[in-house]
Amino acid sequence: MKRVLLISVLVLVTAGIGYTFFYLYAKSQKDPIVYETQKSSYESIVNKTVATGSIKPREEVDIKPQVSGIIQALYVEAGESVSEGDQIARIKVIPDMISLNNAENRLEIARLNVENANQDFARQEKLYEQKVISISEFQNARLRYENARQELRTAEDNLKIVKEGTAKSGKTSLTIVRSTVEGMILDVPIKVGNQVIESNNFNDGTTVATVANMGDMIFEGLIDESEVGKLNEGMNLIITIGAIEDQNFTASLEYISPKGTEQNGAIQFQIRARVTLDKDFFIRAGYSANADIVLSSRDSVLSIKESLLQFDGPQPYVEVETSSQQFERRDLELGLSDGITVEILSGITEEDNIKVWNRN
Repeated sequence: MKRVLLISVLVLVTAGIGYTFFYLYAKSQKDPIVYETQKSSYESIVNKTVATGSIKPREEVDIKPQVSGIIQALYVEAGESVSEGDQIARIKVIPDMISLNNAENRLEIARLNVENANQDFARQEKLYEQKVISISEFQNARLRYENARQELRTAEDNLKIVKEGTAKSGKTSLTIVRSTVEGMILDVPIKVGNQVIESNNFNDGTTVATVANMGDMIFEGLIDESEVGKLNEGMNLIITIGAIEDQNFTASLEYISPKGTEQNGAIQFQIRARVTLDKDFFIRAGYSANADIVLSSRDSVLSIKESLLQFDGPQPYVEVETSSQQFERRDLELGLSDGITVEILSGITEEDNIKVWNRN
C-alpha cells in the first residue's frame, strides 16, 4: 500500500514538473511578426515654402502742415477717398513773437521807403517837366518808387502770413492742409484742438493724415535664408489672408532683399510681391497674410510615403515582398519630395508591395 502511494506521489510530482516546463516554454514563444505592406502610386508632388507677412499699400503718404498752430477744423475721416488738392484740415496760426516782430518792423521800413521814394519821384517829375533832367533820371526815380511800393505789398503779405497763415491777396493760404496725392484716408491721428508742428529742415512735422492708393496693394513678408536662394523675381505666389476665409489671391514676386536681418535667432530676408486684387473683396491695409511659394512641382509621378524609406548611409532603399512575409532590399533613386511624399525615379514598380518597417 505504501509502495502504491509512493509511486502515485512521484507520478504527480513528475507531471507537475513537466507541466510547469511546458507552460514556461509556451509562454516564452512570441507570436510571429506580420508586416503590413503598401503599394506605390502616381501622385502630384508640390514643393513649396511659406512666407509670413502682411498686406499693405505700396505707398503711404503722410500729409504734413506747412505752418505750426492748432487744428481748427477737420474735413475728412478715415475711410474716405480724396483727390489731389482736397482740403483735409484748417489750422489756426499761433504766431511766433520773433517772426511777428520782424514782420512788423519790415512793414514799417517798407512804408518809410515808399514815402521817401514818393517824394523823390514827385520832385524828379517836376524837374523832368521843366526839362532840367533827362528821361533816364526820371525813369530811375519812377522805378525806385514802384519797387518801394512792391516791397510794401510784400511786407504786408508777409505780416498777414505770420499772423494768420494767409496772404493778403487770398490766393495763398498755408492754414489749409491739402492732400498731395489721390487715394483713401487710412488714418487721421489728430483731433480738433491738437497742436501741430510744420514740416521743415529740422523737424518732420506732425502727421495730419495718412493717404494711400488702395488699388495698388503688395504683400510684404519674410522668408528664411535656407529658402531664399530658390526664389526668383517673377515667381507666382498664393496669398492667404487670415481675415478673409476660403479665398486665395495671386501675387507676383517683384523684390527680394539683398540683405538679411536676424529674427529670433534666424536670418530672414524681406520679400515683396504685387497682389492681384479681386473686386468682390475689399482688402484693408495691415491684414496679416501667408504666401505659398511653389519652388518646384511634378504631376502624376510614381511616389511613395517617405515613412517607408530606410537608409544605408546616404543610400535610400525599401524592402519589397517576394513571397508571403518574405522581403528583399531594393535600392531607390529619389526625385522631388514635399516632406510627406517622395518621387521614385527607379528601383520599384507600381505592383510591388513595400514593407511598412516602422510599425508592428
